[in-house]
Amino acid sequence: MGILYGMVARGQVVLAEFSATQTNASVVARLILEKMKEVKNNCISSFSHHPYIFHVKGTDGLTVLCMADDASGRIIPFAFLEDIHKKFVKTFGRAVHSASAYAMNDEFSRVLCQQMDHFSRNPNVDRLNRLKGEMNQVQSVLIDNIEKALERGDRLALLVEKAITMQQPMQGNNSTVALKRKARSYKNVIWWRDCKFTATLMLLFLLTIVYVSLAFVCNGLFLSSCFNHMTMASVVPHMF
Repeated sequence: MGILYGMVARGQVVLAEFSATQTNASVVARLILEKMKEVKNNCISSFSHHPYIFHVKGTDGLTVLCMADDASGRIIPFAFLEDIHKKFVKTFGRAVHSASAYAMNDEFSRVLCQQMDHFSRNPNVDRLNRLKGEMNQVQSVLIDNIEKALERGDRLALLVEKAITMQQPMQGNNSTVALKRKARSYKNVIWWRDCKFTATLMLLFLLTIVYVSLAFVCNGLFLSSCFNHMTMASVVPHMF
């Protein structure tokens, strides 16, 4: 379903809005604007209103809001809000700070409609959704591996402690002390190994998040648009 409703407002004054379906989104949006008036600084928030999620981005006195289904996640709606904010400010400039209610609706509601359709149907967005699914699978595997590693370390530490307990009646104090030192050293080795393993898994997960974000921003799995931009940037200075 994707993004179904979009709005641009200045405080409580709605400047433009568009709805792709008949819902009470407009009513809920105004309740959210009322709630957001207490927030003075720039903000990013999400509000659940079953079965939809309202995403809000406040920047420089403007509030951009959209309603999307839960399957759209957060990356796509907030990328839509960022795009709408840039287009709105570029189109109307300083007029946004003094315009009356719905002053930009006739012109900008069409833009809202087009961009809602674009972010809901764009093939790159579909690829991003698949990447998000793969990232969630990777996250589940990482968490499972971390839990297993910690559990394995706990079991080994318990075995060492049991060995110490069993050795104490059989050996003298010197042997017991030596065994305790070896056990402590072994537990430290296990702890450091588990820390390194956990850090490696978390690094892989963070790299996956960075790649997914770049794939969305650069319009594809191979980051083609970003590479093209870098190539143009390096070529242009030589032309002068």
